[in-house]
Amino acid sequence: MKKSPKPTGKYAVGTNVFTAAEERDEVLRPGTKRRISARIYYPVFKESIEGMAKTKYMSKDMFMGLKKAFMLPLKYEKVDADGGNTSEAYTDAPWIEGEKFPLIIFNHGYVAFKESNSFLCIELASRGYIILSVSHPLEAACTEYTDGPAVYEDKKVIKKSQSPFFLNLMAQKKLTRDQGSLEKNAKHFDEYQAKFGLFMKGRIGEWQKDIYAALDTAKQRFGEHIDLERIGITGHSFGGAMAYYLCMNDPQFKCGVNIDGGLFGDYIGMIMEKPFMQITSENYEYLVSRGYMDHTAPAYKAVFRDMKHQGFSDLKHAIPMKSIVGKLDADDMHENLCKCHAEFFDAYLKGIKPEPDLVSNDVMRVECYKV
Repeated sequence: MKKSPKPTGKYAVGTNVFTAAEERDEVLRPGTKRRISARIYYPVFKESIEGMAKTKYMSKDMFMGLKKAFMLPLKYEKVDADGGNTSEAYTDAPWIEGEKFPLIIFNHGYVAFKESNSFLCIELASRGYIILSVSHPLEAACTEYTDGPAVYEDKKVIKKSQSPFFLNLMAQKKLTRDQGSLEKNAKHFDEYQAKFGLFMKGRIGEWQKDIYAALDTAKQRFGEHIDLERIGITGHSFGGAMAYYLCMNDPQFKCGVNIDGGLFGDYIGMIMEKPFMQITSENYEYLVSRGYMDHTAPAYKAVFRDMKHQGFSDLKHAIPMKSIVGKLDADDMHENLCKCHAEFFDAYLKGIKPEPDLVSNDVMRVECYKV
């Protein structure tokens, strides 16, 4: 089990969890309400956290949710992301008064959780960003609230997202071997969506509502610290697909990053007018071909070597199972994943440089599709 990385920015990181003010009818469980939980990470002065205890990384409820979701072996009974089960962030650390920071929304993948990429979120917060990580109940391994019991994934819902399982799995594997033109690859993904992805496409609208509920509450509670003219978005897997969808459809999002997610949604005839980056594993590289078509702003590709899909999350440090997270060293993955985000958002959200300073190296292959 590898020790979690420490943030490298000039700030320490504060954090807290809140429940969105809005509740709405839960379409996945008629007769119940959908309540959105979110965690915020924010820059604080390092001297302000002296004497404070670090935030607990993973609760027993969260671990049990992950254990059920990923069917972890018994030897991981006490697994956490570092030896002390703490995060490099501090609960309710004092905000920096009189300064506003850009906001980045983060969305976890299907059956993940809002702290699934906490190492990335903490690193970005240490570099002067506020990060709002949104949980999507029943579709997360576990959603924890400050004012009520935790909600675990709904196995029936997850089954719908994969049905019919074996045919769906074979179709996905076929897509990963698709190495034709961008247009051909995008066409094949749209055909896959029409046959196997209707449930996931149908969830886009509900996840959008989740994001807006969390964002509206964050604006109400922390608006004096957020630069509302500079909002970006990123996410892993289906959370990354949501980043692409919202950048395409909502003007308040200025740029975005998709971490290894297929681009669910209807985009034929649409033009991406904002800078966008696709971070992928070699297996998923061709699933996002549409991301390099029909754009009037730079589109970036960063393909990580020796990676599995789940390896782009904190699990890379916590669960050293190569079949789940890939062979790439965890610290090398983290360093380059953070570099991609920091360079991209420094250029297109903070505007402190004309373009990201990203080049290919031993870990990733970088390409830019300019206008």
